[in-house]
Parts: sequence; structure tokens; C-alpha cells
Amino acid sequence: MKKEIYFAGGCFWGVEKYFSLIDGVIETEVGYANGDTADPTYEDVCRGDTGFAETVRVVYDDETVGLSELMGMYFKVIDPNSLNRQGFDTGTQYRTGIYYVDDADERIVDGTLVLLDESLDSPNVIEKGKLKNFYTAEEYHQKYLDKNPQGYCHIGKSHFDEAAAAAFGRSAGKGRPDGLRGRLTDMQYEVTQHGATEPPFQNEFFSKFDEGIYVDIVDGTPLFVSTDKFESGCGWPSFSKPITADLLRDLPDHSFGRSRTEVRSSGADSHLGHVFGDGPEELGGLRYCINSAALRFVPRAEMEAEGYGEYLSLI
Repeated sequence: MKKEIYFAGGCFWGVEKYFSLIDGVIETEVGYANGDTADPTYEDVCRGDTGFAETVRVVYDDETVGLSELMGMYFKVIDPNSLNRQGFDTGTQYRTGIYYVDDADERIVDGTLVLLDESLDSPNVIEKGKLKNFYTAEEYHQKYLDKNPQGYCHIGKSHFDEAAAAAFGRSAGKGRPDGLRGRLTDMQYEVTQHGATEPPFQNEFFSKFDEGIYVDIVDGTPLFVSTDKFESGCGWPSFSKPITADLLRDLPDHSFGRSRTEVRSSGADSHLGHVFGDGPEELGGLRYCINSAALRFVPRAEMEAEGYGEYLSLI
């Protein structure tokens, strides 16, 4: 499905070039976003008193690359702790910002920013909000670095090379079940197919402790039972173990400058969350930190009717 997101990250010449190289990005356009006047010119914006930020409109195919993955690439070319300055460019027009048009994207943005902050020594200063307005910049700014290969850019060549080489999840060769995009919510799709993280304490199951079974939202494979769920205080559902170890795959995850262990389902290859070694010792010492959006809960009273009766003895 075609979607769009808007990134402000300093001089828009380099930011536009960078995103245009990423597989799954369909279109890029530079302009001025979230300001206080109408039809600003470049000179107006450079005065610094119009409220606009130099911004890149990114149109992408979310079956190839996800919003959370685009945000991860964005974080590589900005300083998230620098206020109104990127590279040698200073002023409010060079602030960092992520502006969405789809309300469903807000939680995806929020969850990804939580992960960013966990990797930083101090909270980021990236402006986040719904797109209020966007005015296309003058034609000479469009594809500027294609027209002027030696032109000014605060983004290094190595980042352009990284963008061009990036391959995300199933875009590297794995397929998706037919009709999946139509039967999952945006958050469920982004989490399971693109490895997104939903916001803590703002998800369906983090505080749910009813008896039942948790199954993969994609293919219905039983993964966890309520007996093994515990309150960890992290804001996401936490389990001490899966029903059986072969239901999950552990993979190294070095995103956001951290070393973690990603957990995926063996059957549908859904991203579920991560596993940590800080769980209760009396329960085995592991904490499977799982996104609610990757799961469907089947209450105990409905398990038999839904075909999960063989797991009733585990509860």
C-alpha cells in the first residue's frame, strides 16, 4: 500500500537524496512544513520567522519498507539531541521533525521514538506531530544533488551508499501471506512485517491477565499461555517462556546501537518482540517482551471452540 511521511532533518537537499535511494521509496519531494504563513518562498523560510522546517515528503510502498524502518534510517543521518541545528546549518528551519498524515501512524512513530530514547543519554528533541501544511519548494531545490553532484550536503557519501544497499525483512526475498495487508491493522502489519515496536503502556495486553492463550496474529499459531505471563513493569506483555521453544526463532538485533535478541515466530516469521535475561529467577530468568499487536488472545472459555482445546491443560 502506498503511504507517505514527512521528515525534517536539516538541509533538505541531502535528506531528499538519501531517502530517494532506499528500496521501497516511490517518490521524494522537498518543501516547507508546519509553518505559520501561506505559500512561503525559500527566502521567507531562511529568515527563520515563518515557523517552517525544510522537509522531505517521502512516498513509500509499505509492503517493501515500513515506517519504523524509514525512521531507523532517518536516525542515522541526524543528531537527535541537536536543537535547530544539523551539520553546519542553524536556525528553526533546520530543526528535526517527523510529521505524519495518517493518525494510525502516530503510535508507530511514538513506539520507535521510545526505542531511540532508550539508546540515548538524554531525550531526543525531534519534533513530532501531524502534518499541518506542506508547500512544495522551488523547482531548483527538487533533486538538487542529482542536478549538482558536487553541491553542498551535510550527509556523508557513506550514508548514501548505506541507503542504496539497505534491504528490509521480506524485501530481501521472503514472501508474505496473500491478503495480509488487508486483514491486519496498520500497527499489526508494521510490527509483524517491519519489526516496529508499539508504545509501552499503550497496547492491548500489557495489563491483561485473564486465563487463555496468545496466538500469532498472522497465522494463529499458539505461542504463549496466560500461566506464563507476568507483570514486568516494562509496559509490554511479558512471558517467562513460550509454549515450546521450537515455536520461536531468536535472531541478533543491533538496531539503535544496542545488542538485543529479536524473537520471531517460526511459522509465519512474524516479528514478535525481544527476549531479555532479566526475568524472575524463579520462572527461569527470561523475559519475553512481546508486542500486543503481534498477538491475538483467545479466552479459556473459547479455546475449545477455536481449536486450541489441547492446550487447556497448560492453564
